[in-house]
Amino acid sequence: NVTVILSDDRISSPVLNEYDIAIILNQPSMDKFESKVKKGGIIIYDGYGIHTPVKRTDVNVYRVDAMDAATEMQNEKAFNMLILGGLLKIVPMVKLENVLLGLKKSLPERHHKLIPMNEAAIKKGMEIITNVQMCH
Repeated sequence: NVTVILSDDRISSPVLNEYDIAIILNQPSMDKFESKVKKGGIIIYDGYGIHTPVKRTDVNVYRVDAMDAATEMQNEKAFNMLILGGLLKIVPMVKLENVLLGLKKSLPERHHKLIPMNEAAIKKGMEIITNVQMCH
């Protein structure tokens, strides 16, 4: 698992005890992190690896079937971008064009041909994310 902190201000500590958003891709991660999401926070999960649904009612829950979509696209490598698309639909913290610019900057020239596939996967992730539960 990985923790990502986005802030316009200086980040004082990279260690968190609770999270605004958890993206959960398997049951062990659900078991470990469900309780660590802030009240009113967001859980996004891929339906493929989750057997026990979210038990909490004080968080917003979204499902994005990225594994199924990646299989459909015949491209396992699209998985992360599908998840990213789902996240950006719910919490648009960066614009799609900036993600694509970032890919252009960070990918070697020979991989630039993959950018349209990545863009398609992000857009597909935005389409397939569904709301499972709004917190009470």
